[in-house]
This record gives sequence, C-alpha cells and structure tokens, in this order.
Amino acid sequence: MGLFRLLFWVAVIFAAIWIWRRFISQPKRPRPSEDKQTAAPMVRCAHCGVHVPQSQALSQDQRWYCSQAHLEQGPHTGDR
Repeated sequence: MGLFRLLFWVAVIFAAIWIWRRFISQPKRPRPSEDKQTAAPMVRCAHCGVHVPQSQALSQDQRWYCSQAHLEQGPHTGDR
C-alpha cells in the first residue's frame, strides 16, 4: 500500500508542475502594437506611373508625382 501511495503523490506532483508550466507561468504574448503603420492611401505618379504613398507624393493641379524632377517635367505624354 505504501508504494501505491508514493506513486500517487509523484503523479500528483508531476501533474501540478505540468499544469503550472502549461497555464500559469506562460509567457505573456505581446499585444499587437497600436503604433504600427497602417495601410496608407497610394497615388500614381502622373509622369512615370509608379505608385507611392500619398504622404510622400507631391501634388500639382490635382495630379500626383513621385519626385520633384517628375513634378517639374509634368505629366507623361505617351501611350498608357
């Protein structure tokens, strides 16, 4: 009867350790950070057609450009 009691308590201790590691001392998962960048609206360059975020684009006469050089050159006059 003493061996059964010893095995029972060993099993209870191992189960308690397993439950402790499994549920109680789990490392907390980091919450999704709110300062991550969200999708920005994209605009198309009137000269070359490259899409850039609106916050980085330059506008003139309701047209968007990807760089100062393309803004100075104006819209592309070709087949598109």
